[in-house]
Amino acid sequence: MKSEEIREKSPARMPLSRERVLTCAVSIADRDGIGALTMRSLATALEVKPMSLYYYVANKGEILDALVDMVYAEIDVPTVGGEWSNEMRRRAVSVREALGRHPWAIGLLESRTAPGPATLRHHDATLGVLRAAGFSVKSAAHAYALLDSYTYGFAMQEAALPFSGPDTAASVTDPIVQMFATGEYPHLMEIATEHVLQPGYDFGDEFGIGLELILESLTRWIDEG
Repeated sequence: MKSEEIREKSPARMPLSRERVLTCAVSIADRDGIGALTMRSLATALEVKPMSLYYYVANKGEILDALVDMVYAEIDVPTVGGEWSNEMRRRAVSVREALGRHPWAIGLLESRTAPGPATLRHHDATLGVLRAAGFSVKSAAHAYALLDSYTYGFAMQEAALPFSGPDTAASVTDPIVQMFATGEYPHLMEIATEHVLQPGYDFGDEFGIGLELILESLTRWIDEG
């Protein structure tokens, strides 16, 4: 969707504000990707002159910092003192859902050097949960990095797939399976016919399976310190 279409959805003659500027910026990024977000495209969508934006934001960098914080504000904050694996599981699921809504944020969440309050609150609570569970400072850092690497990586892979949801893989993989008819790729044929093409297959289910393996493995770090 282009900025003209976004502009049509914007309430006419609404007073400009920082909140409105940032909300519109999220809309552009969600619809057209982060590359489409410029001061000019934002001004066009808001039906104002680009210079008007600088009263509310200093530059595009400040906008990106604010957008990252807005995404973090959508993510469940882990409860310090709660059962650590449940809190990490809830957090990972919430991060994946937020990145599903804002796929442009996958490569942006950890790239900013001026984190906002929601970002800092989220990081501090996550580490707090791990430390309260008995992870040492070093193992808590390792666990956090591992969980984020898995969650962000899965979200990136999921966003790149040409299908989404249960029973949607068949339309994409059926033509590919025809290439396996020669018997040259027996293992690909096996996983396609016995797993991917089975009723109800949803790649998204793999997320929970991998997450449980990681959480189970991290448990031993509590004892090792």
